[in-house]
Amino acid sequence: MLQRLPSPLDRKTPVPAQRVTIYQVAERAGVSISTVSNALNKPDRVSDSTRQKVLSAADELGFVPSAEAVGHARRGSGRIGVMAPFTSYSSYLRRLSGVLGAAAAADVDVVVFDHESAAQSTSPVLASLPVHGRLDGLIVMGLEIESSIADRLHRRGLPTVVVDAASDLFCRVGVDDVDSGRLPGAHLVGGGHRRFGYLMEEQLAPYESQAVKRLAGFREAVTSFLEQELVVMSCRNSIPAARSAAREMLSSPQRPTAIMAHHDQLAIGVLLACRDLGLSVPGEVAVVGCDDGEAAIAADLTTVHQPFEESGQVAFAVLRAQREGSLRSTVELELRLSQRSTT
Repeated sequence: MLQRLPSPLDRKTPVPAQRVTIYQVAERAGVSISTVSNALNKPDRVSDSTRQKVLSAADELGFVPSAEAVGHARRGSGRIGVMAPFTSYSSYLRRLSGVLGAAAAADVDVVVFDHESAAQSTSPVLASLPVHGRLDGLIVMGLEIESSIADRLHRRGLPTVVVDAASDLFCRVGVDDVDSGRLPGAHLVGGGHRRFGYLMEEQLAPYESQAVKRLAGFREAVTSFLEQELVVMSCRNSIPAARSAAREMLSSPQRPTAIMAHHDQLAIGVLLACRDLGLSVPGEVAVVGCDDGEAAIAADLTTVHQPFEESGQVAFAVLRAQREGSLRSTVELELRLSQRSTT
């Protein structure tokens, strides 16, 4: 017969982690043990309200699963987590390669977590990482950390570095996304263009994404004179969707003579739409992307070059310094325009 430990519910201060069990978390949250397990390990199986109730109870009690206690004991070698929308954007795989190279040299294990594009939704996975992740540090790429989750990470004392996103609490590594729109905009204005298009991924999440920031910089550059026009369209994050949207944009009687896509994959769709409509590039339509990956090189696409691998290496170095007691810092990496045959 299972014997319950004395309940800590009447205590006002957190119970030491080694004295707290999953039974006590379940009792504090008013749910079953299996619900606690799902909330910590398979958060998609419980509702947001239930997950928040479980996480709050775990925080109040100072709960750490026994497996994580073992992980804390092995901090000498270290294990860090890296979370990003890897399956949505190949650019984050290049950032990850930078992290992996630096981590291998330092004999640090890396656990990778995929996350749906932040432009589309948020995920409950990040909310439970501080509880179940067995991590000594965390790198979050391209994802805006919700304030409640950021507070939990901060309270738990988990060293965290944010890459390619904003943060008021954690070390940050990235580029000026507004400038990544401003650079190509100035380039196109300098080329004599006066009618512009901007193609971006659909934005369903309520936060200022990269696409929105790049649009702000592009708009600033191309609307510096009153006679300049800007048409903005959005589409799903795929080449066929971008091709369809660009065909619509370019079928207007006052079609743009220059288009920026907020990343290279969408720019490839614009190039295909120009071919569909018999428009020469760059003679009738100039096209610019952003990222400078293999697709841009293959298409000879003018694009904004981002230091992806370097950002991963720097993020690992910043995380390691933070774990050793270094102060919070922000590292901004340099952007440049890779000019090719599409402008």
